Amino acid sequence: MNGRIFQLNISPGGVPKLPIREARVDRLGLAGDGHAHPKVHGGPERAVCLLSLELIQMLQAEGHPIWPGSTGENVTFTGLDPAVLAPGIRLALGDEVIVQLTRATEPCRFIAGSFLDGAFRRIDHDKHPGITRWYASVEREGTIRVAQPVLIM
Repeated sequence: MNGRIFQLNISPGGVPKLPIREARVDRLGLAGDGHAHPKVHGGPERAVCLLSLELIQMLQAEGHPIWPGSTGENVTFTGLDPAVLAPGIRLALGDEVIVQLTRATEPCRFIAGSFLDGAFRRIDHDKHPGITRWYASVEREGTIRVAQPVLIM
């Protein structure tokens, strides 16, 4: 199953994360990306946050004002079925980076602006399985760029 990187996103901390063309990825995530709440975001097991463009588009079709980066994901990908993602899945991002999904993220009130009536739990994996962002650890560091492939390993 093949996908591609649609957008890369960073911020000094908090949301939204804004688009960049390429990023160096190390064990703690994308260079230049900060975390406003490091007790719940960042660190080796939560180094990279990923979200499907198709899920964003589905949520937009429901009327939610979400866009790539607005919920804090670092990698917005397209072309992979989000229903097949689960903890332990390994993804090759571009030619160099390998990440392993560690867990679904826990949505928080800081992303409420991306949802009708502030309903940020719309991307809560426990309430809506498969409709979520994913945290990943970095197994192999490197550089990633927009439009590079995303492959399930």
